[in-house]
Amino acid sequence: MKLSVVIPAYNEAASLRTLHEKLLMPELEKLDAEVEVIYVDDGSSDDTLSIATDIAKDTPNVRVIALSRNFGKEIAITAGIAASTGGATIMLDADGQHPPALIGLFLEEWKKGAQVVVGIRGDTPGYSVFKRLGSHLYNNVFNSVLDTKAAQNATDFRLIDKEVREEFLKLPERNRLTRGLIDWLGFRRAYVPFNADIRIAGTPTYTFRKLVKLASYSIVSLSLKPLLWLIWIGLGVTTVSFLLGIFIIIEQIVLGDPWTLNFTGSAMLGIFISFLVGIVLMSEGVLALYIANIHEQTRARPLYVVDRKHSVNLKD
Repeated sequence: MKLSVVIPAYNEAASLRTLHEKLLMPELEKLDAEVEVIYVDDGSSDDTLSIATDIAKDTPNVRVIALSRNFGKEIAITAGIAASTGGATIMLDADGQHPPALIGLFLEEWKKGAQVVVGIRGDTPGYSVFKRLGSHLYNNVFNSVLDTKAAQNATDFRLIDKEVREEFLKLPERNRLTRGLIDWLGFRRAYVPFNADIRIAGTPTYTFRKLVKLASYSIVSLSLKPLLWLIWIGLGVTTVSFLLGIFIIIEQIVLGDPWTLNFTGSAMLGIFISFLVGIVLMSEGVLALYIANIHEQTRARPLYVVDRKHSVNLKD
């Protein structure tokens, strides 16, 4: 049994050596498994790469992947997964908030048959009420938009089986959300709750702007529902405008304004414009469906994924 540990790092020079020597290695030495550690330097501007290189020189089972520039955490994770050779691959952050002490528990769930083991975050030191509400809203929005449902407070701290890794690497998306793609793949999963540790050093490099950008790209990449919303919005606007127009015609012209509502020409023009806006929105929605179909085809995802581990007498 071989375990690959993938750790993306961007400007984590202050925490990397502490993570490796005091938190990670003592836990890995307890495991009854061959282990490789893969540090992925995501174009850091500090000494992260040199520290990771020094660690690799002193530890035979450590490898370092140095990206040519800062591509972002999701791409760095993908690079690490692509380089992993273990029967299982586990991902954790370089800031120490994902407890290495739980790696053994992740492995136990994998041995029981789970092909994806997901860390579910509980308490997080330093999280303000605003961040907690934002995280909760983020999860709810994604679950309402995406075709697959993610567990509340699911994180990137997760283990994937070799078969899942191979299928994950077939997905061609450039704007990637690792957890979303793994959730899309399916496979049998288990969950491990954990309380995040205090960050070893430094400050988070993921700004609010980066999170919003990642969420936007992920929604477009993983779901077509926002396109359908245009049709429903247009249909709603058109229906309300149509009914209101009929009401005005009957009340003003047919009945002679018995309720003395005195609708002006400007009001009628506004209702007519609203009706046209609804038509335009619906037309854009239909056009968006055709674009979505093209988008779906150009993504070139596999039509289905076979769970070979749980299939019987499956031919290659």
